[in-house]
Amino acid sequence: MGEIIQLTTDDGHVLDAYQATPVATPKGGVVILQEIFGVTGHIRRVADQYAEQGYLTIAPSLFDRVRPGIILDYANVDEARSIMTSLVLDNVIADIQAATNAANSAGKVAVIGYCWGGALADLAACRLNIDAAVAYYGRMIVDWLEEQPQCPIIYHFGANDPLIPAETVKTINAARPNHPSYTYAEAGHGFNCDERADFAPDSAKLALERSLEFLSQTLK
Repeated sequence: MGEIIQLTTDDGHVLDAYQATPVATPKGGVVILQEIFGVTGHIRRVADQYAEQGYLTIAPSLFDRVRPGIILDYANVDEARSIMTSLVLDNVIADIQAATNAANSAGKVAVIGYCWGGALADLAACRLNIDAAVAYYGRMIVDWLEEQPQCPIIYHFGANDPLIPAETVKTINAARPNHPSYTYAEAGHGFNCDERADFAPDSAKLALERSLEFLSQTLK
């Protein structure tokens, strides 16, 4: 279902992206934003999952400004964070913009992200002209709470997430009072990822159902 395409940003940077195309006419476009480990098998499967639901789905390789093809093992947290923190945030937003431009060929566009990508989905909702966003366990959202989403967005958090304790979730929710936020009692960090020990299938299933229902309303 998926293939590697290339995107070009407004500043001339060329990056790879995984694109999954639905078999029928797309219902809209979805951009999937990676965790700090790259466009992993999990991220590609998520893209396939949304394509199966009828959306043209693109997952940009946000680490390509460091070097192409970075996919890290989940144990390489220090290296992943080092790469992530070396990136200029405005450049990352430019990369996301290139992906949303491509996805726009299918109609309205939503950005969906996980972990680092979850925070970036919130930032994209604040800074880019998109139609919807979904943010899974994005801790870094607290770094720009003075900015406000310009489109509908929903949030997913795990109640047992050591990286995003309840107080942090409360702070984010207080700064985003007009947007739904869901906390999953049995879930920790990365609960949507079927390659990680924190995978919580029941919570992941419910979050996906809520996300798909949200997209059915915002991208129609």
